[in-house]
Amino acid sequence: MEPLYQQTHKQVHEIQSHMGRLETADKQSVHLVENEIQASIDQIFSHLERLEILSSKEPPNRRQNAKLRVDQLKYDVQHLQTALRNFQHRRQAKEQQERQRDELLSRTFTTNGTQKKILDIANMLGLSNTVMRLIEKRAFQDKYFMIGGMLLTCAVMFLVVQYLT
Repeated sequence: MEPLYQQTHKQVHEIQSHMGRLETADKQSVHLVENEIQASIDQIFSHLERLEILSSKEPPNRRQNAKLRVDQLKYDVQHLQTALRNFQHRRQAKEQQERQRDELLSRTFTTNGTQKKILDIANMLGLSNTVMRLIEKRAFQDKYFMIGGMLLTCAVMFLVVQYLT
């Protein structure tokens, strides 16, 4: 039992070092490292099953100690398995966020295209070019009125806060 226990214990420590490597791996090799860690964890679980059988065959005075050591290894491996799953979940969520971000960035939000459509519709309705230019000029002026109103509102709020406190 002792050589198998030592080998399994050594594998647990190797997996712990691989988990650290997993955090620093690039996107291409992260899947390989994950698969390698998962294969090692599966192998350790099979060793633990064998160790449980062997620990039950130990002499009565060493049986309890052997079972405790096997249970401790099992506990450690379960934590490693959970850590691997958490890492995979975080990686998948991050990849999904990156895909969504790229999708949003690839969309084009142009007001020029919308403005052209409005002008085309206005032409179809029979509005003259002069009227359309006046509408554009008014929209341009309205933008400055809006910005001025926002600044004036902020100034009034600032003065109210200054005088009331």
